[in-house]
Amino acid sequence: MTLGAGLLLALLSAFALNWGWLEQHGATQELPALSGRTPTRSLRLLFGNRTWLVGFVVGLAGWALYVAALALAPLSLVQATSAGGIGILAALVHRRGIRVPRSHWAAVSVAVGGLALLGASLAGGAKAVAHASPSAVLAVLLGCGAVAAVAVLRGPFVSAAAALGIAAGVLYGTGDIATKAATFGGGWLVLVPVVLLAHGAAFVALQFGFQRGGALPTAGTATLLTNALPILAGITLFHEHVPGGALGAVRVVAFACVVAGAALLSAPLEQGDGVSGEPLAAAGEPEPVGSRRPYVHLAAAERLGQP
Repeated sequence: MTLGAGLLLALLSAFALNWGWLEQHGATQELPALSGRTPTRSLRLLFGNRTWLVGFVVGLAGWALYVAALALAPLSLVQATSAGGIGILAALVHRRGIRVPRSHWAAVSVAVGGLALLGASLAGGAKAVAHASPSAVLAVLLGCGAVAAVAVLRGPFVSAAAALGIAAGVLYGTGDIATKAATFGGGWLVLVPVVLLAHGAAFVALQFGFQRGGALPTAGTATLLTNALPILAGITLFHEHVPGGALGAVRVVAFACVVAGAALLSAPLEQGDGVSGEPLAAAGEPEPVGSRRPYVHLAAAERLGQP
């Protein structure tokens, strides 16, 4: 019963977080270019926009639901359930009349299929220990921080939006790992500042990424690492074990599906597959002179892409 309640909270959290992300993405695309050199101005632009603020508050509620889910269920299962947010995000984007490429629908199908397999595997229950090695947790957190820093210093083969999505995903994953450790209480509560710092830095990276790419590709790249890192940490760092036999195999396949779905979602689009973020009515039609497509602001992206 406790496990089921935890996973239900995780699913509700995924809906709130992805709805909030989509609202923030739409609002951010309409704002002037954000800049790390003027943080006060950038924050004023964000919090002064009502649509963005509503999305932010709903996202905070989603995070609170996620913390409650972690207190009731193992980290790996909570994250695998949260990966179902990919399907939620795709459905929300489609309902707003934004083109979702065929490859993205395929990725969403893989992830949602994994979520269904995960539900089938719950008949075997879940086993988890309430302790982890402090030194191992510290090493993982520091390593993730280093990876996020390297991602920001992107190379020529990685777009700015993808680099920021990677950084945001790693940082959110870092915060989620620290959150699970903090739910143990006692001395582990020292990680609360790490949770706040990691999520704060991820928030900044994601907002910049939203101005440089579509909601699905940017959030999809972030989702890949946000879910993959804690799933891996839950099994290895926190010693969460999968059941034996056929149910264990089903759960492993479920984990692989949700991670693979997020990876496919973040992959570059092939020619002729459409442009994510393009309005359905405008797909394949000439762009009228002087028009501004929702969620696709090339001028802002070019400004932000400058070093």
